[in-house]
Amino acid sequence: MANPKSDKNFVYQEFGNGSSPPLERALERGIQDLPPNQQNVRIQATRAGRKGKTVTVITGFQTKPETLANLLKQLKAQCGTGGTVKDHEIEVQGDHKQKILDILVKLGYKAKISGG
Repeated sequence: MANPKSDKNFVYQEFGNGSSPPLERALERGIQDLPPNQQNVRIQATRAGRKGKTVTVITGFQTKPETLANLLKQLKAQCGTGGTVKDHEIEVQGDHKQKILDILVKLGYKAKISGG
């Protein structure tokens, strides 16, 4: 009987083989690392699915996860609040749309506030 990990034709593997780290998987999906002036970023405050807590969500990034983590750290320091990166989007706690817009424009991003 062949070892299931050596057989490349299997359909399901529960824990993965650990061969591709998250950065390589992101690059395989076709995420390009564009300079800030070529990225169209949207800023939106939302409470949907967060038990009534307001969160500012920034979407539209086309960059590496490391760059997002560094940008998140900078935004959290400027806003004085917490935040996270989820599904290639940045979430900052609280309603900081205008402050984040000003910061991103200074950094060279093409950013707009979307939603009401």
